[in-house]
Amino acid sequence: MARICLRLLIAGALTAAALAALPAPPAAAQNPAAAAPGAPDGEMQIAWEVRNRFRLFREERDFLLHADSARGGGILASEQALELQSDGRGWARNTVNRLCIDLSGRVSEPCTRDNVKESYLTPADHPVTVRLTGPVPVGATCAWSFDDGGGARQSTLDCAAPVDLRVRYGRTTLASVDVSSGPEAPQRFSTEIAVRDIFIAGLGDSIASGEGNPDRAIALADEGFCFRNYLATAAAQYYRPSRAGYKGGRACEAPDTLQIWQRQSALWFNAACHRSLYSYQTRTALALAVQFPHIAVTYLPLACTGATIPDGLFGPQRARECPPTKSATTCAGGVNAQLDELREALAAAKRRQPDRKLDLILLSIGANDINFSGLVADVMVDTPTERTLFRRSGVIGSVEDSRALLARDLPQSFGKLREALKPLVGGELSHVVFTSYANPALADGAPCPGGRAGFDIHPSFNLRPERLAAVSNYVDREFLPQLKALAVCQSGVLCRDPAADRMTFVDAHQAAFAGHGFCVRAASDPEFDRACFSATGDSFDPDIVASASQPMLCGRSASEYRAYLPRARWIRDANDSYFAAMTYPQGLPASSQPADIHDAAWGILSAVYGGAVHPSAEGHAAMAEAALPAAVTVLQLNAAVPEVTAEPAAPVVTAPDTH
Repeated sequence: MARICLRLLIAGALTAAALAALPAPPAAAQNPAAAAPGAPDGEMQIAWEVRNRFRLFREERDFLLHADSARGGGILASEQALELQSDGRGWARNTVNRLCIDLSGRVSEPCTRDNVKESYLTPADHPVTVRLTGPVPVGATCAWSFDDGGGARQSTLDCAAPVDLRVRYGRTTLASVDVSSGPEAPQRFSTEIAVRDIFIAGLGDSIASGEGNPDRAIALADEGFCFRNYLATAAAQYYRPSRAGYKGGRACEAPDTLQIWQRQSALWFNAACHRSLYSYQTRTALALAVQFPHIAVTYLPLACTGATIPDGLFGPQRARECPPTKSATTCAGGVNAQLDELREALAAAKRRQPDRKLDLILLSIGANDINFSGLVADVMVDTPTERTLFRRSGVIGSVEDSRALLARDLPQSFGKLREALKPLVGGELSHVVFTSYANPALADGAPCPGGRAGFDIHPSFNLRPERLAAVSNYVDREFLPQLKALAVCQSGVLCRDPAADRMTFVDAHQAAFAGHGFCVRAASDPEFDRACFSATGDSFDPDIVASASQPMLCGRSASEYRAYLPRARWIRDANDSYFAAMTYPQGLPASSQPADIHDAAWGILSAVYGGAVHPSAEGHAAMAEAALPAAVTVLQLNAAVPEVTAEPAAPVVTAPDTH
């Protein structure tokens, strides 16, 4: 049993230290009708934008949801607005079923987007909307012409009507319009339409994948579900909220199969990797599309919970969970190496479009390489029985062992990774945006005080202040500085060509997270949290008779918890992990899984495996807000766009309407 827990808990609690936050909020989504550069204020001009330009989304309504919520604020403000709009259920719960990448991670080729079949990796054209803006005379007629060198397309419309068309990728389309109104001579306006399709890949570990934030959170029941403890004592059993819809045995004496239990699990963008649409990498790529209306973003997410550089990036790794199904009896136990997947996708794209290239890599990696999950276990697990079992089996790590990995193994692996990434980005590692971790255990800049608050979901959890402070100081003073040095070739880190080998490094979020660790509480937190998650760690009824029907001491239904509401903490605690995801790691080999779903191992894993000590959706949004300016700079997206020119028009000959 101890060996089972070793594998599972390492996967579950891993890499929590991480996140991001916010420099000054970026500009809000650009208004497609805004004045074009060079055009005098108050004059008519042509404005255009790419429709549904985050190409992962099949349907434009999902993109518009984000474009609308981003007006007037940054990514974090947008996430908070969407959380309130969804009543805490999360904006991704429906979007996750409308993507160009399926729940197993396969790219749909072709992908039907807004009723048009497109190649996802190599689009042949893009949908755009063109309109005349400014002081357009009422009733004016617009004779439009669009020419990409293959013959002009023409149409005549009321000038108040926008024009929808598709423009070929890789070609510049000359757009012109002759505006006629009353007896005045027609005026001609023209501009160039050239869509830049930006190809972005996301690589890394659980911080990169979005662990802790299932796209559709678990639904919990009012009743309790029994778990065993490791030793048969007076407290050999305890109850926690069950899964809604589960009709099997809830008592420890009534075992049921894992297959039936898993039908009511949370839903992830990719269950094997606990990949989520809330991840900072997805939010960064999406924010680029929202902010810049003349681009399209093709995004390939590959990050996976549990990844290290050797096992995950260079080599395959174990799957974390299987998607819920009604009939599947087996689970694919492995996940392909991320670098292999990326190379294969690039090769396929270049076969169809030889000039197709990867524009940007978003990366976070390294915490698993220094066994951060072992440090989390050392802080979290307090009861003597569990500490003895986990120490013998290697689940609990030490700062000393982690320090040795940081000094020896991580630099060697990072050097190999740097050389492997170079050819993927044309030799310029500045096109790899490395977003660092942040300390998850800070309140007002100091380590959290410890205790059971937020971690009383399991009887053995109790954060000892001295252990918590030791790990927090190690993260701040040793791990994070060394990680930065590796990424930017500083502090004695040897790089072959430092100028070309430096990654673009993001750590602006770390200061903000110093006030949003897992222990931070506020009067503005959701009412359920304030009423039911005890500040003294007494949230659950210890009486096994009463808790079988009502496990919450507050007397409220666990189904009232909302995973996606604004909170002062940007880091999920263990209670959050259970109430949002309540994960059983089905992806491990059948021989390593307890046959009984009430087993003591499941009790611990269900409390941490869904993302304990990982960023919430707000945390990921803050992280994306820190990464976005770096991505904009690397991609040179603030360069000038073509100007609109105005001139008298030749006598207008109205062509038949072919629009």
